[in-house]
Amino acid sequence: MILLILGFLSTLAVIALIAVAVTQNQPLPKNIKYGIVLDAGSSHTNLYVYEWPAEKENDTGVVKQVEVCKVEGPGISGYSHATEKAGPSLAQCLQQAKEVIPSAQHKETPVYLGATAGMRLLRLQNESAADKVLSSVGNTLRSAPFNFQGARIITGQEEGAYGWITINYLLGNFKQVSGWKKLLHSLKSLSETSGALDLGGASTQITFVSKDLSSESPENQLYFRLYGKDYQVYTHSFLCYGKDQALQKKLAMDLQATWIDFYFQTMENSDLPDPCFHKGYERTINISDFFKNPCTSDKKKQLPFSQLYIKGEGDYQKCRESIQKLFNKSICPYSSCSFNEIYLPPLQGDFGAFSAFYFVMNFLNLTSEPNPFALNKVTSTIESFCAQPWQEVKTAYHHIKEKYLSEYCFSGAYILSLLENGYGFTENNWQMIHFLGKIGSSDAGWTLGYMLNLTNMIPAEEPAEPPLSHSSYVGLMVLCSLVLVSVLLFAWLLFHKPKCLQKGIV
Repeated sequence: MILLILGFLSTLAVIALIAVAVTQNQPLPKNIKYGIVLDAGSSHTNLYVYEWPAEKENDTGVVKQVEVCKVEGPGISGYSHATEKAGPSLAQCLQQAKEVIPSAQHKETPVYLGATAGMRLLRLQNESAADKVLSSVGNTLRSAPFNFQGARIITGQEEGAYGWITINYLLGNFKQVSGWKKLLHSLKSLSETSGALDLGGASTQITFVSKDLSSESPENQLYFRLYGKDYQVYTHSFLCYGKDQALQKKLAMDLQATWIDFYFQTMENSDLPDPCFHKGYERTINISDFFKNPCTSDKKKQLPFSQLYIKGEGDYQKCRESIQKLFNKSICPYSSCSFNEIYLPPLQGDFGAFSAFYFVMNFLNLTSEPNPFALNKVTSTIESFCAQPWQEVKTAYHHIKEKYLSEYCFSGAYILSLLENGYGFTENNWQMIHFLGKIGSSDAGWTLGYMLNLTNMIPAEEPAEPPLSHSSYVGLMVLCSLVLVSVLLFAWLLFHKPKCLQKGIV
């Protein structure tokens, strides 16, 4: 009878231990934190909402994008003549963020606005207007129920660095490890991070880790320590080389090359044939507005007409020849250069190309395969698209705004010129480039890296961890308890034999 009672109690104890372990490892009630970043680009502004488990703030791969809202209207730099309207333009997207984030957490949710190349150009052109735009934006964000953390113009170097952090964070390249895995992880090369290629409307950035990074151009180097590892990163931002401003620069160069012919004309208007637009396409440009831009002001000429008429030719080869003049590679004061006398170390590793790189290539159906298309396939696809008459293109893509649609030929040719002529990608290493729209649920871009940096979500040193996880610890405790109970029961049976057994022996 005593043996049965002891056995019952032992079994009960084991069940209790197992129940405690199971209960302990039940998912905890969600304790979610939120953050908001507004990407104030040259052509438009996007608002992003991110969330992460509060108890895992310094873990990797836990931050995810839960909402994106495209602000209607131009980028905030487009309000330079009506600065008071810049802030109110954000109201609709802020309302959307209020609906996504629980009201109880509004006050603790940080909101950041980073303005990029459009505002950099406006600051060069009219610093007073740029300050007023930022003031208007700041007033609107302060009036929102969130924790306003600032609205500022970020540098091109920051934009490149934050984009690099974003894609490597989302790809898990910073993931910290512990225990025996740390030895294997330490054997990996730092070059296993991915480079970042970002293309906006007004600037473009290239950022990557290179083993051959020289000290000859220290202004293009950044140092990061993330999860106990050191990263030496090359980065450069080319202002005026985003796709919109590059088109303006190209037109200004074309106009400059033919201005003498125009000068002797007595007509008030003039035509400029352009191979980068479809045959049959026409566009009118006001000369006075055209040369106000800091990217084209150095090409300003006195012309006898007030408007310029662009007429498309749809000739890809001539378009590439025209674009290549934007990249001055005649002089290189370093061991190796990209263009315009800017140092560039040898390309290394894979590259994630996002923002306009992705949008343009995706429109041309050049991002759909799991493996990147070969360079000759990309080239022939863009060439075929440029050769289509404008009326056919308009009919086939009637749902796309005419301004965007009309520039895809130029943008495709420009992307190839930038990557080939500018950065030196070739047929041999073209497939190192992966055109990324999203990684998981998050958009590839600089905004996530910006928030991660400002909230210290990625620690410099690897967080200290116990040798065993909590679940492993509980599991071992249960196992040890079972072994202990079994040993005690066996010992009791061995030294205190039941009477029935003793009679059997006699």
